[in-house]
Order: sequence, then C-alpha cells, then structure tokens
Amino acid sequence: MAEPQWVEVVRQSANEVLVWIGFGTVVGLTAKAIMPGRDPGGAVATLLTGVAGTVIGCGSLLFFLPNQRITPVSLEGFAAATGGAFLLLAFYRMLAGSLMPTLQQQEAWLHANRVRRRKRNLLREIVGYR
Repeated sequence: MAEPQWVEVVRQSANEVLVWIGFGTVVGLTAKAIMPGRDPGGAVATLLTGVAGTVIGCGSLLFFLPNQRITPVSLEGFAAATGGAFLLLAFYRMLAGSLMPTLQQQEAWLHANRVRRRKRNLLREIVGYR
C-alpha cells in the first residue's frame, strides 16, 4: 500500500507538469502569433518553445531582479515567458536562414521584377503611352 505522503507528492508533481504544459502551449502560441511569417513545427514544437521560453524569460527576469519572486503564471511571468519564446523563435529563424532571404530567393525576385518591367514597357510601346 502506498504511503499517503508519497501519493500527495506524485499528485502535486503531476499537477505542476500539467500546468507547465498548458502554460508553455499558451506562451508558445502567443510568441508565434507575435512573430510575423510562417513558423516550422507543430504542436510539440510550440509546446517546447513555450516551455523553454518560460525558463529563459523567467530565469532572466530572476537574474536581473533577484529580490522579486517571479512565477510563470503571473502577468510579469507571462510577459517574460513570451519574450523568451519570441527570442527563441527569432534565433531559430536566423539560424535556419528564413529571416534573411537566400540568394536564390533574391534572384527570383529580381527576375520577376525584370519580367514585370519588360511587360510594362512593351505595353507602353504598343499603346503609345510615355
């Protein structure tokens, strides 16, 4: 038979894990909503980004404000966690190269603009517009 104290520790630990999962998902979704553009990954990546962002954001806040008690489930904690997740997404995009266009993307954009310009100039010649 399990000891009542052990059961309470397991119950409390399970509760904390579920709170971190829920909070991490909300933080990850908020950071992805703030960051413009498409983001890779699905639900698990969003969850992990949110949890890691919470650890980074709240940990940074605790580092700079050591005398203040910061909980992730507070307004300050939520803002810090969202900021941490946003930074993680920004670093991921920089490392993945999706923040800056690749050379092929730049060349394709230039080619499309040249084609557009040629069509416009040809149309102007046909119509006689100057």
